[in-house]
Amino acid sequence: MINIPKVKLGIVAVSRDCFPVQLSEERRNAVVQECNNKKIAIFEVKAAVENERDVVVALEELKNAGVNALVVYLGNFGPEGPETILAQKFAGPTMFVAAAEETESNLINGRGDAYCGMLNASYNLALRKLSPYIPEYPVGTPDEIAGFISDFENIARVVLGVSNLKIFSFGPRPHDFLACNTPIKPLFDLGVEIMENSELDLYASFNEHENDPRIPQVVKEMEEELGEGNGYPGILPKLAQYELTLLDWLKSNIGISTYGVFANKCWPAFQTQFKFVPCFVNSRMAAKGIPVACETDIYGALSEYIITCATNLPATLLDINNSVPKDMFHNNEEKFEGYQLSDLFMGFHCGNTPKSCMKNAAMKYQLIMKRLLEPDKEPDISRGTLEGTIRPGDITFFRVQGTADCTLRSYVAEGEIIDVDPNTFGGTGIFAIKEMARFYRHVLIGKRYPHHGGVGFMHAGKVLYAAMKMFGVSDVAFNQPASMLYKNENPFK
Repeated sequence: MINIPKVKLGIVAVSRDCFPVQLSEERRNAVVQECNNKKIAIFEVKAAVENERDVVVALEELKNAGVNALVVYLGNFGPEGPETILAQKFAGPTMFVAAAEETESNLINGRGDAYCGMLNASYNLALRKLSPYIPEYPVGTPDEIAGFISDFENIARVVLGVSNLKIFSFGPRPHDFLACNTPIKPLFDLGVEIMENSELDLYASFNEHENDPRIPQVVKEMEEELGEGNGYPGILPKLAQYELTLLDWLKSNIGISTYGVFANKCWPAFQTQFKFVPCFVNSRMAAKGIPVACETDIYGALSEYIITCATNLPATLLDINNSVPKDMFHNNEEKFEGYQLSDLFMGFHCGNTPKSCMKNAAMKYQLIMKRLLEPDKEPDISRGTLEGTIRPGDITFFRVQGTADCTLRSYVAEGEIIDVDPNTFGGTGIFAIKEMARFYRHVLIGKRYPHHGGVGFMHAGKVLYAAMKMFGVSDVAFNQPASMLYKNENPFK
């Protein structure tokens, strides 16, 4: 994939001057060795930071090495001022972790008190209004710290991506479908740029790409991807023309940002003017790491991109769409074992999910749009979807949302897709999330979320939750059992 950051990790050990600096350095060396064992590339700053002069030296070394994500490691108690100044002056996401004591036989000269130092570090971070990543239990042995660093690498990718992101939107949402219309001010709070455009801008650019000499090559790529599922080969040249339009728009308008995504209006005027449905192109763009959210869903595009950065895999955007019929549940009880009917729902969209995320897929037409726009003829302007069953396996449903009062909130829900045929149209899967009924009522409805949710194809809740917290999103509902107060009627207040 393209369009997502490359994380280069660096680690700096800190040491309070009344503790032996060698202890912190030796413990840092051990962490780096464990990172190497786990295939985690990390740059080691050799000198430990004991004072502000050391901060200057460390920052220069980090800059020269191209480090963009910093691990501040308390090998002992740590100097509260210098270690937090280091985080403040470093131009990128940071993590604070601390060394656990190693053995009962060395608790005099070998005791570092980093357990204590993390408390004062957190206080000083608050004084400087910093929000670094601090793991749930941030004190550990070298192998445990290496595991924390592995999580941080994914979190840092999200932070770096979002902080350098530009969202391109085309067209307003229809008046009778306003659910994803939300204020853009919170995007700027995240450091995200937004460039809103008219559908006419997109249409003009599309027409300028007519007869583009690159179209045949893109058509060939599409044919190879679809294989036997190429149900409507006649529409591919227009789809290729549209894909080149988006890629060129991104290249020409990215400006000072580094990464870009789209939120495009895709119906009903799109079909009558462009003469196709853009879903297959959206799926291909998502597979490249450039999500194109349906229906001008700006926060949907952002959510997809965050998932892509967190997982390093393509993501998709789906409607939290319909309930699972009782007879389907009872006819597949062995596959739904451990779940209640109310834990299940169908995720659906017209055909925007990348083919790599599908169990089976084929080029088809959008049934709902055909009913509306060409009910009495063979599919023409409604062609262009990639339909099939979304592949089974672990998933994370995620959305970050700007609310009507211009604040940010988010939800994270881990679950799985069950290997049962949905028996319907579109790109569809049967999702199972424990306690979904309560999550649906008290989070999705209770906190006024729209119907679109981003889907990542692995469990990434811990990373997404931590990333939202680093961005200062105070209201993050996470369905992981450890985060739920089951004794309360509403565990998400």
